[in-house]
This record gives sequence, C-alpha cells and structure tokens, in this order.
Amino acid sequence: MLAELTIRNFAIIDEIRIQFEPGLNVLTGETGAGKSIIIDAVGLLLGDRAQSDVVRAGTDRALIEGVFLLDERLARILRPRLHERGLIEADDPLDTLILTREVRRHGQNICRIDGRAVPLKLLQAIGEHLIDIHGQSEHLSLLRPRTQLRLLDRFAGTLDLRAQFAAKVAEWQQVRKTREALALSERELAQRVDRLTYIVEEIRQANLAPDEEEILQAKRRLLANAERLALLSQQAYTLLYEGSDEQQSVLDMLGDVQRALSELARLDERLRDQAQEVENAAAVLDDVAHTLNDYMDRVEYDPAQLQEIEQRLDLIFRLKRKYGDTIEEVLAVAERAEQELQDLADAEERLAELHEQEEALLHEIGRLGVELSRIRRDAARQLCAAVERELRDLRLEHSRLDIAFTWHPTPDGAPVPEAFDNDPTARYAFDASGFDHITFLVSTNPGEPLKPMARVASGGETARLMLALKTVLGHADETPTLIFDEIDTGIGGRLGGVVGRKLHGLAAQHQVLCVTHLPQLAAFGDAHFRIHKVIEAGRTLTRIERLDEQTRLAELAMMLGTGESAWEAAIELRRAAREMRHV
Repeated sequence: MLAELTIRNFAIIDEIRIQFEPGLNVLTGETGAGKSIIIDAVGLLLGDRAQSDVVRAGTDRALIEGVFLLDERLARILRPRLHERGLIEADDPLDTLILTREVRRHGQNICRIDGRAVPLKLLQAIGEHLIDIHGQSEHLSLLRPRTQLRLLDRFAGTLDLRAQFAAKVAEWQQVRKTREALALSERELAQRVDRLTYIVEEIRQANLAPDEEEILQAKRRLLANAERLALLSQQAYTLLYEGSDEQQSVLDMLGDVQRALSELARLDERLRDQAQEVENAAAVLDDVAHTLNDYMDRVEYDPAQLQEIEQRLDLIFRLKRKYGDTIEEVLAVAERAEQELQDLADAEERLAELHEQEEALLHEIGRLGVELSRIRRDAARQLCAAVERELRDLRLEHSRLDIAFTWHPTPDGAPVPEAFDNDPTARYAFDASGFDHITFLVSTNPGEPLKPMARVASGGETARLMLALKTVLGHADETPTLIFDEIDTGIGGRLGGVVGRKLHGLAAQHQVLCVTHLPQLAAFGDAHFRIHKVIEAGRTLTRIERLDEQTRLAELAMMLGTGESAWEAAIELRRAAREMRHV
C-alpha cells in the first residue's frame, strides 16, 4: 500500500507530506484546492508523461516521492525485476519500496527506485503493480473496445494466456516476414544476389586477417622512421663501444672502473660484491653494443615496401568505412552475405519450410485463440451478471449489460478446431489480443434494446457503469492500492451512501484513495483528509490535514451546507455510515 506521499514544488503545492492509512482514505476540499493535483502527482510518480510547467513558479524542480509497503505476494512479483536491474540482491528482504520522480524546469526528469536512478520504463513497470488510478478520463476510455477487452481479461484472469497468444503471434509474424523477404520478384532477387556477391568478393579478395591492421601500422612506423632509427642506434653504439677522439667509449671507461675496483677488492673484501656488479654491468653493456651493431645492419629504408603498406592500410580503411568499425566486423558482414546468398540459392526449399512453419503456427494460434475466447465468453456472462447486481444498488434497476463477441473471417487468418466451427476451411482474422472484437452493450430503461454503451449511457449513467465495473473488477484485481478521482461525477447525493459502501467494501481487500465532493461518500472513510488553499506572502499554496472525528464532522457539515441542521446531518451521516459498513 501507499504509506506516505511527499510532494514538493508541484503546481500550487510547495510541500506536503501525507501518511495514508489502510482501508478507505477520502480526500475532500473546495474546487480548485488541489485534490486532483495530488492524484496527478501520483500519476507522475507511476510514470505519466512529465511537463516542465508542473514545476511551481519560482522553483527549479518538482519532486514526488512515495513510500510503499509490500506484502509477500507483491514482493515475489517485483523481486526478479529489481534483482535483474541490480537494485536488490536475490535474498534481500523486500517489504518497503521508495519511488521518486524529479521534474526539472528545463525538461530533464529523473526516476529513482530506493534512491537509485532507473529508466522511466522500469518505473512504469513497477508502478503498475502498486497503484491503479481510476480518473475522470476513464469514463471515456470505458467506451473504447480495447479498454473493454482489457477489463474483461482482468476479470477472466486471462492476461497470462493472452500474453502467451501474443508471443505466438509475434513468432508467426517473424516467420512470415522471413518468408516474404525470400519471396522476392525475379528482378529483385537478381539485384540482391548481385549486391551480396559484390560484397563477398570485395571483402574476400582483400584477404584480411583479424590482427593485420595493428601489424601493418607497426611496420609502417618502423619504415617511416628508418633514418631516425639508424642515426639513434649509431649514436648509442658509438658512445658505448667506439668513443671519439675527445672521449673514451663507455665500455673503455667502465674497464678502468672495473680494474680499480678489482684492486680495491683485493685490499678490502667488503667491495668484492661491488666489483662483481661492475663486471656484470660491463658484460651487459657489451651485449647491448653488439645488439645495436646488428640492429644498424638490419635497418633499411624501403620506400616501395612503405608504399605497399600505405596502400594496404588505405584498403582496410575503405572497407571499414563501408562495412564496420573493425576488421572483425567487416569479415562478419562477408559471412552474413555468404549465408544470405546460400539462403537465396536454397530459396525454394527454404520457402517451403517457412510456409510449413507458418501454417503450423497459425494452427497453434487458432487453438490458443479459441481457448482464450471460450474463457472470455464464460467470464463475460459472470461479469455482466455481477455488474447488473451492482447497478441495481446504484438505482439502475432495469439496466442490462451484455458483451457482444465478433470474429471476422478472412482467407489469410488462422484456422480453428473443427469442434468450434463446423466449417473446416474457415479462417479468422486475429491480432496480438486474439480473435475477439468485443462491444459492451447496455440498456438502461425497460423495453429498450441493447446498444453500444457509447450510444446509450448519459454522463451520470456512464459514471455509475464505471463504478459498477470497478467494484466487480476490484474484487478480482490484485493491485494493492486503488485511486478513484471523483468517481462520483454525475451521481447525486442520494446515491452517495451506496457508492461509499461499495468503496468501503473494496477497501476490505485494497487500500482505496478517493477524491470526492459528496459528504455521503466521504462519511465512509477510514481516514479523512481535508485539502484547502492558503495565501502566504502573496502566493497561493495547497495544504492538507488529517481530520479527527470532530474536525471531520465540521468538514462534512460544511459540505452539506450551513447551520445547526448541517451539523446534525453530518453526525447522522457518520452514524449511518458506521452502520452500513457492517451490512
């Protein structure tokens, strides 16, 4: 659950910290006080798109941080992904998680989990397991067939089967793409063969070796500096071995030192080691002198060989510019081109194999699609019955809900088992979600035929349909925290108590946060937060306070009206809510 929420410099909020409770948390306040801004901040924390204008005027950055308490089930789900990213060790305890989102005025935003920077996609992936936000915009999204199918899958528990189906579709698409790439026209095939042949011949004729470039560059360095190498080796040899008219050679002088030390060692044995070291040094320098002499004889300036090396390095440079950054990458291009040429040479046989694979995958897609559809249809009947029961509580006693399933036949589709369709030649269109195209059909008045929800329901009816669906789905949903942002839009006060009781029922299995204008609903909260605006130093700021029972009654009375009767009505609302919660 969301245990604590901190918001700094977000819109008209300078800084607030809210400690939420398990159960039903209600947030009330006047219009514009900042209730929905808090929900927007939570959405940003879960990975919603960030706009720099959310940063409060006069500040550089906005920050939202949420502390989440995890149960064992959720820890098991999140642990592998967090461990894969190196955020936790495999055996670390995982009972708390801290998500942070920082938005800077100049556009940069930073996501963190437990203080460590992470990509936005990971924040979104983790967040979707923690909180489900049902905002006002969902009244419209409920009318979209794709949203309706996603809701049905959540209720039916078919999300894993749907993912399995989608993976099989992706595999089929890859096989089909490979087959289509081979099934080129004769002219395109010839052009492709010519291109691949040119690549292979150009690279293979170069006869490249993986470490050739480094060896050539070393040789070029020696040839290009031949004169300098000869001069330096001659200077070193002369100083060591020959000397000059003005100065003895190093070895001659070292001989003098050696003779002096030998005489010293005969007189004082303590210098015997030093005499031996000089003798060894003379031997080493003598070897160096002979090596330098041999080296001078081998140093040669060969312009022709240098030119050959330059040309070879230029060839390697041109091949790298065309095919890769290294010789290994260039050789890999040749190998892939040779493999593709082989594939093209065997195209007819390969096409037959791919066609067989594609057809086998289509049959598997058909089998999985039928299984998915059967489970959905069974669940649809249960969902409609459950929603109709909820609608009766919401004063839509005569409403009926049905879910229409449509399949579209097409010659290019997937076949289905004969037991499901009497026509063994029938094939049906599909996408990653299955064969099913569904539409929520509703009738809200007696005698009215079922019609698509988008054409029938008014704003208030849509809100009640949404609440009924969310109530039913909420019992099947494992997301620990559910947020309802003004779900009571279009619902009058006489239904507020019913809505409050339903949300409180959800709160038995979930932590529920609800932004509401209805005192009848707010009376059901296990915790009540009042949000209001203040003006400090000429700036409008949002403040939030946790209400105790007395201040809560005052808030309910203010929501109801003014006068002593409002206070009495508030007391009655609280009493009735406590009784209804146990019905």
